[in-house]
Amino acid sequence: MTKAAFRDHLGRPIVAVTGMGVVTSLGQGLADNWAALTGGVSGIHAITRFPVDGLNTRISGMVDFVDVPVENPVERSYAYARETTDEALAQAGLSGDFGGPLFLAAPPIEPDWRDRFALADRAAPSQRPGDAYDRFLAVLRENPSPALHEAWAFGSISERLSDRYGTRGLPVTLSTACASGATAIQLGVEAIRQGRTDRALTVGTDGSVTAEALIRFALLSALSTQNDPPQKASKPFSKDRDGFVIAEGAATLVLESLESAVARGARVLGILKGCGEKADHFHRTRSSPDGGPAIATIRAALEDAGIDEVGYINAHGTSTPENDKMEYLSMSAVFGEKLPAIPVSSNKSMIGHTLTAAGAVEAVFSIQTMLTGTLPPTINYQNPDPAIVLDVVPNVKRDAAVTAVLSNSFGFGGQNASLVMTAEPA
Repeated sequence: MTKAAFRDHLGRPIVAVTGMGVVTSLGQGLADNWAALTGGVSGIHAITRFPVDGLNTRISGMVDFVDVPVENPVERSYAYARETTDEALAQAGLSGDFGGPLFLAAPPIEPDWRDRFALADRAAPSQRPGDAYDRFLAVLRENPSPALHEAWAFGSISERLSDRYGTRGLPVTLSTACASGATAIQLGVEAIRQGRTDRALTVGTDGSVTAEALIRFALLSALSTQNDPPQKASKPFSKDRDGFVIAEGAATLVLESLESAVARGARVLGILKGCGEKADHFHRTRSSPDGGPAIATIRAALEDAGIDEVGYINAHGTSTPENDKMEYLSMSAVFGEKLPAIPVSSNKSMIGHTLTAAGAVEAVFSIQTMLTGTLPPTINYQNPDPAIVLDVVPNVKRDAAVTAVLSNSFGFGGQNASLVMTAEPA
């Protein structure tokens, strides 16, 4: 191949994906996840990790089968990221020190009230006046604990991953709500395009489902309350959708310059062709009703990729009334009359919303769609919304040769990111 073959339409190094790993409520590893996802299987189930008596939402797409030494969100998030990174590096054929930067999407985590109360109860009698949070802080000041700090500092996840895999430089931890996983991938893409590295490790992980997290999202009226049966609760683009199902998971993608990947004989799984990111300042949790920032995000990703058509869209598709409508409007504005002919499905109908991991998880599934020629379905689609006219690949997978995929991630706080992936460098 000539040097020109390794450059994109703007003269930048082409970025290839050479390794992928994933954990969701459907299982551990890409093979099990893909078999379940394309089989229309749901991983959403009743919550057993903590009491849910009296809560309106009692279901989740939790990952209950990966052992963690200490039961807290940091340990769970680290464990999921470790498992997916092991899988991705093995697929990429890489061992020893990774030798490139690490970009990690992780949830913003703080001790929940149960742990705060437990610490507050340890306060000396002289420290007991005041509320539980004051006593919690008093104990920490009097008895500084590096182990406790490590257990609750979400930045420690990337430090531990960096030590384990020998990444280069200061690991980057970011948390841009539901767009986090896609943003971590974008940072890896930019590092390679700018010539700062030949490879990058990009990870999205989230093990932050706690009682407090559940209550906070419930107070925002964001969660589905259709608890019975759990598998039917997430129904993106359906008329009777009532909220998303909170979930856990992780995904890792090994990114390399195409030139580097070819030189070492690596199998190229797909190409990260384009990235788009725009902010939405309309509201802290609600998207702009006109879809303007989401429209700009999709257009930016397509422009960055140098293409204007895709064969499949992996939708953000949360199953909330407002988000699904906004995403439909934004896709309609970009693709116009072509949209009804483009398959658009939501993995969240089966795995739930993995929050900071979602963009990375769905990027893996997008590439797998191209590799296998199989479109995963949107399950629970029995009651179409007449205001959303889409081919959602309803309920059953479909065989289709796809060479370009758009994956959307639109998050709370106005964080929007879209990725364009292709099967070939051209």
